[in-house]
Amino acid sequence: MKRALALLALLLGWLVLGATPASAHVEIVSSTPGDGARLSAAPSLVSVTLSENIGIQPGSIKVVDLEGHQVDAGPVFQPGEVAEQLAVRLKPNLPDAGYLVEYAFVSADSHPVRGTFAFVVGSGPLVTSAGAVSAATGTDPGVDFASTAARWLAYLGVVLLGGLAFVLLCRPAARTDPRARRLLHWGCGLVATATVAAFVLQGPYAAGRNLEAVFDTGLLADTLRVAYGKLLLLRLAAVAALAVLLPRLLRPGLPDRLRSRHENAAMVTGFLVLLTFSATGHPVTDPIMFVSVSADLVHFGAIAVWAGGLAQLALGLYRPAPGEDLAPVAARFSRLAAGAVTAIALSGAVLALRIMPSLSTLWTTRFGLLVLLKIAGFALLLAVASRSRRAVRRGMTGPAEGATKTVTADLRRLRQAVAVEVLLSVVVLALAAMLTVTPPGG
Repeated sequence: MKRALALLALLLGWLVLGATPASAHVEIVSSTPGDGARLSAAPSLVSVTLSENIGIQPGSIKVVDLEGHQVDAGPVFQPGEVAEQLAVRLKPNLPDAGYLVEYAFVSADSHPVRGTFAFVVGSGPLVTSAGAVSAATGTDPGVDFASTAARWLAYLGVVLLGGLAFVLLCRPAARTDPRARRLLHWGCGLVATATVAAFVLQGPYAAGRNLEAVFDTGLLADTLRVAYGKLLLLRLAAVAALAVLLPRLLRPGLPDRLRSRHENAAMVTGFLVLLTFSATGHPVTDPIMFVSVSADLVHFGAIAVWAGGLAQLALGLYRPAPGEDLAPVAARFSRLAAGAVTAIALSGAVLALRIMPSLSTLWTTRFGLLVLLKIAGFALLLAVASRSRRAVRRGMTGPAEGATKTVTADLRRLRQAVAVEVLLSVVVLALAAMLTVTPPGG
């Protein structure tokens, strides 16, 4: 574990010295008319060019006059072949006056961005404008808290499902342990419940409405139209398939050919679940999306395998099966955890380098502070894990004289260390959930 801590320190230095600019949420690159423009005649449409392709989102652009009356006509559409360009037509024969364009987009990473810009026709007064890009999302605090909680519960569910790797690779006896199986089913239930919650909350989250709007059919339809809503449904379907596979996969005495088939199906559905998280978060805002999404898949998958294995190991340590020797189980998991830790550190560094806009983001923004806290939590996890590793290396056995005392002491230390690791993992997952709803640039 000392080498793992040294690797983490090296990667943190790489992050500090090598951070490169990256995009955050969707931004308006340009607009026609421009902000503050004074026109001699009313335009037939208002168009904006965005920093990313978010598709056509109904009602995302509105134009109002001085009295607040809406003067746009027809739906939002793409006026040309540029996917990032959106427009809305205006009513004909608009009088000389000031007009305010209000926009509300949901970026590719599922977060809302709102703002206004203004233009004038003829000698009319200029409407007060908030500028072309608004830093505020206008999200209701209650909805924001509920959305973050739903993401955290979804992460927790995926981690519990990650314990399947521990069951298959480290502790075959857990296949028939009802407590170990129950943890896996809880994982499926948590992911499914949190996914449904995220789906119904996304409409109010994007529209700036309160919790009373969660079952607004119009908002639910809006969520279904965007990629985020479709990916949530894909996640729900993948988790349902995994829930059906689990009893078959854990059935003892299966022929090798049938077991291999179930394991392959579980890997595919598990990959789809992870992909729905990576494809709805900050990695999709990276210009080189493949790099960030791949790194996020590895990062989250390795966290699930490590933390899920810890939960299963803690369960086995506190209530082992009669006559079960957990020394080889802990030793096998120690090797699996070492690989997962390396993958977490490397992929986490790549993600930070690709997503963080600049070096100063680390100490000047909430996002940077959360990144530092997550790194600190990860480093503390590694330090605690080193204690577990020492107990495992001793094999929970001792010399012939006083062997029972040595076994008892090492088992107690291992239990304590694993319990602390599980608690720290929960905290790190909470920080990860907060990172997903925090713009990298602020």
